[in-house]
Amino acid sequence: MEEIKLEILGLSSSQSQTGSFALVLGESGGNRRLPIIIGMFEAQAIAIEIEKIQPNRPMTHDLFASFAHAFNYTVEKIVISDLKEGVFFARIVCFENNEYKEIDARPSDAIAIALRFGAPIYAQAKILDEAGIVLSETEEFEEQVEDSAFVEEVTSGTPVKKDELKDLSIDGLNEKLQEAIDQEDYEKAAKIRDELSRRN
Repeated sequence: MEEIKLEILGLSSSQSQTGSFALVLGESGGNRRLPIIIGMFEAQAIAIEIEKIQPNRPMTHDLFASFAHAFNYTVEKIVISDLKEGVFFARIVCFENNEYKEIDARPSDAIAIALRFGAPIYAQAKILDEAGIVLSETEEFEEQVEDSAFVEEVTSGTPVKKDELKDLSIDGLNEKLQEAIDQEDYEKAAKIRDELSRRN
């Protein structure tokens, strides 16, 4: 299956879910965005590695990296491989003794680990086809993330509750989705996209 390389574009605190963050991935050389809602701990693990901050004691993802290095495992890449009922799935592709092995993981954990190995991030083409948000050429998105301010606001629209989405028709959801994209409110767009996926 075709895999598409992704880059981390932004990370922001969630406006509608306390303790959650919106991680925005972008298609390398393309105009599609893949927003994923992740937990606070995983967001912190990603931000710390991006900013090259050394914690006093190893975090869980640092421990995984140390453990893998001790046994001569390398992480070749991570792949966001599936989307079921609004939940993303990922695989960590490892290499040891001339053999590839794949480990099931949450995308947030997989990305935090990939950063510690300098491994690339990919998504199956079907994931971007199904859940990617397309930006038109006239829409702008801030892609240059400063290390000193990696945890930044990339969402600016009105929060939306999932319960509100259940009352909307497919056409209504598509209208709301376009509005969210126009406002660059990727967290809201992700929730609407997930609701559309559940109905299809």
